[in-house]
Amino acid sequence: MAQETYSVEGMACGGCEETVESAVAALDGAESVEADNETDTVEIEGEVDSNAVADAIEDAGYTVLG
Repeated sequence: MAQETYSVEGMACGGCEETVESAVAALDGAESVEADNETDTVEIEGEVDSNAVADAIEDAGYTVLG
């Protein structure tokens, strides 16, 4: 199973983490999603298209860095 980490700007609280996690978890192939606003990261396990992940995070109102 693949694991990817994305840097995300704009998460400030637990609610932000939940919003990002829900958006990414809805994607086909996402097995596990964990957002952390303290490190500004989202860790995803599973086979998910990176463009779809970036789009989901940005559609939720946050910015994917790098």
